[in-house]
Amino acid sequence: MSFLTSLNPHIFTFQHSFQKPAISEFGTTSPYSLFVKNSYQPESSIPLFPPANQSVAAIVLGDGSSHSRLYPLTKRRSEAAIPIAGNYRLIDAVVSNCINSDITKIYALTQFNSTSLNSHLSRAYSRARLLDDGFVEVIAAYQSPEDNGWFQGSADAIRRCLWVLEEYSVVEYLVLPGHHLYKMDYQKLIAAHRRNKADITVSVFSRTKDEDDFRFGIFKLDAENKVVEFREKHQINTTLNSISVEKSRKFEDDNNVRSDYYPSMGIYVINRNVMRKLLTQYFPTANDLKTQVIPGAISLGMKIHGYQFDGYWEDMRSIGAYYSANMETIQRKTNKAYNFYERDSPLYTLPRHLPPTLVADAVITDSVIGDGCILNISNGEGGGIEIAIGIGEGSRIRKAIIDKNARIGNNVQIINKDNVEEGNMEAKGYIISGGIIVIVRSAIIPDGTIL
Repeated sequence: MSFLTSLNPHIFTFQHSFQKPAISEFGTTSPYSLFVKNSYQPESSIPLFPPANQSVAAIVLGDGSSHSRLYPLTKRRSEAAIPIAGNYRLIDAVVSNCINSDITKIYALTQFNSTSLNSHLSRAYSRARLLDDGFVEVIAAYQSPEDNGWFQGSADAIRRCLWVLEEYSVVEYLVLPGHHLYKMDYQKLIAAHRRNKADITVSVFSRTKDEDDFRFGIFKLDAENKVVEFREKHQINTTLNSISVEKSRKFEDDNNVRSDYYPSMGIYVINRNVMRKLLTQYFPTANDLKTQVIPGAISLGMKIHGYQFDGYWEDMRSIGAYYSANMETIQRKTNKAYNFYERDSPLYTLPRHLPPTLVADAVITDSVIGDGCILNISNGEGGGIEIAIGIGEGSRIRKAIIDKNARIGNNVQIINKDNVEEGNMEAKGYIISGGIIVIVRSAIIPDGTIL
């Protein structure tokens, strides 16, 4: 299997100042088209020991929402479609994990701002590019005689798509957020699930950086990694009872999350028959897996185990986290960053067939530059365009994110001169989040501007 991994650069992240670059984008199209399943086939018998690539179907949840903390990067795209490291999209990390783990039946459920994501997935991962009968299938939100509204959440989306998901006789569903950056061998997760004879296995992060790691809630595990409690993030520092097999149990120290409480990664392995029962029998009106279905399964006394993951994991919980993840790609000497260069677990993406980047008369430090760029001393395009797409001569940029098709004039300083932490100047082409300036898509920053 061979993938070319060059993507037209969509977002630039910068740490240190540089001068005199100008950037030009090149676009191309792909002959690969989207295919959509629209027929239901009866469920067939499930073999006891199916081959690895036949036994699991991955369900990738590709959307954020209109309240994403990655706004304005999500103004015209979903979280999973946000570019990372110049050449890739965030969802590429998750799909690549599946392919590298020999899981090649992959469904992507999309809804919010999904045009860019649907196009990328259908063009990058056509059936011809996966071995055997593997596929990446996009299932966009749809209306039917039974359901005439949008997906109301992850559980509602999966429930409404069961008629497609059950087309193949798999044993387990692997549910994955589409906007996280990490590398995981899902076969180890699935092996632990089967070894424990669990109904559900939840992947948990074995260490924490800050309280934002608790955004998917926290699980308490016993000595055998069996889940005995769950609490949502907003409940961690309260005296409210957590949902538990033991109904009256509370967290023993509300202000200090102990070592046997682990942040959820939002990753679940759920037996196929258990998924159907949870969504259609036990909780037929539940909309969300995280806050309703998984806690409900705990309350029912189902056998739920935790799988501890201790590698690099970034869930892109903020603009700051996204900025850091991009900047860490240039720090190859640290083992804390995501490794884009690992041969044994490559990162796949859409082949764009772009020329190599041309650099002339430009000084660039601590930056990631994708293919198909031209960086030189001139920013003139002609044709009556006053400010060309790219970055003008003599400009300085520090700790900023520049979105697609921005036009930055000459002698511009994007340096957060007033050390603002939060500011919404979207009408002027930028916002500030966590001290990081984000130049919005297609913004025009005039010559001599100081931000």
